[in-house]
Amino acid sequence: MNAPIRNHDVAELKRLDLAHHLPAQADHKVIAELGGSRIVTRADGCYITDGDGHRILDGMAGLWCVNVGYGRKELADAAYEQMLELPYYNTFFKTATPPTVKLAAKIAEKMGGHLTHVFFNSSGSEANDTVFRLVRHYWKLKGQPNRTVFISRWNAYHGSTVAGVSLGGMKHMHVQGDLPIPGVEHVMQPYPFGEGFGEDPAAFRDRAVKEIEDKILEVGPENVAAFIGEPVQGAGGVIIPPDGYWPAVEAVCRKYGILLVCDEVICGFGRLGQWFGHQHYGIKPDLIAMAKGLSSGYLPISAVGVADHIVAELREKGGDFIHGFTYSGHPTCAAVALKNIEIIEREDLITRTREDTGPYLAKALARLNDHPLVGETRSLGLIGAVEIVREKGTNHRFLDKEGEAGPIVRDICIRNGLMVRAIRDSIVCCPPLIVSHAEIDELVGIIEKSLTEAEPILRALKPEAVS
Repeated sequence: MNAPIRNHDVAELKRLDLAHHLPAQADHKVIAELGGSRIVTRADGCYITDGDGHRILDGMAGLWCVNVGYGRKELADAAYEQMLELPYYNTFFKTATPPTVKLAAKIAEKMGGHLTHVFFNSSGSEANDTVFRLVRHYWKLKGQPNRTVFISRWNAYHGSTVAGVSLGGMKHMHVQGDLPIPGVEHVMQPYPFGEGFGEDPAAFRDRAVKEIEDKILEVGPENVAAFIGEPVQGAGGVIIPPDGYWPAVEAVCRKYGILLVCDEVICGFGRLGQWFGHQHYGIKPDLIAMAKGLSSGYLPISAVGVADHIVAELREKGGDFIHGFTYSGHPTCAAVALKNIEIIEREDLITRTREDTGPYLAKALARLNDHPLVGETRSLGLIGAVEIVREKGTNHRFLDKEGEAGPIVRDICIRNGLMVRAIRDSIVCCPPLIVSHAEIDELVGIIEKSLTEAEPILRALKPEAVS
């Protein structure tokens, strides 16, 4: 019998990684050239450790999700206790389980008001698939079957499934799979630095909102089912809309009687200093998708919050909503999510993010604005971005091409002990909500050091180096 492979057997794990594992959203040629993936073996608080012993500050909270930090024994205990009592049962066959029902009630409490019900899934992508099908089903029940079209934004991210990629606005993802599917239209994103540089903020806001209304009129209001958007676009590069954008978008939706959907997969559970991002902006969506921070990534679970008027239609008209997943409302995942919310409540991480660490991160990032490579820093709550530019005072990119500088700076950051993400030429961060002032200073300090180390490399870039 072969001896078990322990976490510290990194060479063997990398060999097996190359031999059998296909990592998510990866250039598999690059992974092969590197000799396998970085093997992360343990984590605690805001830090991860890899198999080579490198301790890295996790400036991305895993993948925008480990809100309460790593090493929470309470969450492990919640899973263990639930597994002993009832590890799994489904929500088909007119059944439910105690943790699932309790979690639905707790989420409804946090959503507040008209968002009264919850449909469970396992991932943010599945949540947005549920939104897609539920919205179209709702309009058929309402006797308006022509309302099938979703309006989204370019550069939005709504998941990796066929429907999720279609709802999203990332053209490089559309190319793989001949997407989007019919019935999805896209409009400009509210990205002032990239698409409205130097423009009056109010004028830029009005232009972005007008494009939504123009698209509704182009498609025909009678054909539009919903507008979907992230309160702050995360994977798009931490795109924070200008003041007044979301209330104006909501007003357009109400004007034409279409549903408003907020994708809260990243913004939910405290990231912006409120339980949900739409609460920060003071709007009332008809549906919200959530995942990630719901369990702080400890177990896979997602949900869709549904407004009372949609539920009323489902119950009045009857008939099966023929949709759901094997793991919808998984009791162990629900138990962990309940405990996760309890921790967020007990430690008051929402208020702390809004009033303490969020403003501290904003001030710390602002110190980078004097750096010759920084065009802008921006943040809201505990999510932020640093824009890299070739010329100070402009939004000009190295080699006049987006995405040349970001990966270089990102790799240097990781080498210097900080896990961040490069989205085009933005270095984005999203630390756990438990992050301390000292850890924020460390995060920003490593970004500054890495920018300085990257500058001569970037200045030496030549057009012929572009592949």
